[in-house]
Amino acid sequence: MGYVEDTIGTDERIVYTVQFHWVYTFIAYLYLLFLGIFIIGIIIFIKMMINKWTTERVLTNSRYIQKNGWIARNTEEISIHKIEEVDLLQTILGRILGYGSISISGTGSGNILLKSIDDPLIFQKHLNDLRFKNKSIS
Repeated sequence: MGYVEDTIGTDERIVYTVQFHWVYTFIAYLYLLFLGIFIIGIIIFIKMMINKWTTERVLTNSRYIQKNGWIARNTEEISIHKIEEVDLLQTILGRILGYGSISISGTGSGNILLKSIDDPLIFQKHLNDLRFKNKSIS
């Protein structure tokens, strides 16, 4: 977990780690297989796999943290009590295979989109549990 473990506070604990669904890797290999004879397939495959290997998405008891990037680092964080909406985006195939995307929007921040995540309903449940728990404490 590199970045996340280095940045979480002493009283902060990881509640849920968001993983890419296997379909993401499968699609990367399809690009390699069908477009690999052209350079574009190799480039798309490498780009997708570097994205998968360098992305950390973690829900802690006080915030959501997302880090991606290999050489350059891009992070997005939002406090649980600042989250206003959590939207689930799931296609028919996504419902059958158990993957989807989650969009998080909050007070004073933009939209954070989590694409191709494994078990988006479980992540949404953990996030909503924390949101309602924090509202009852405030």
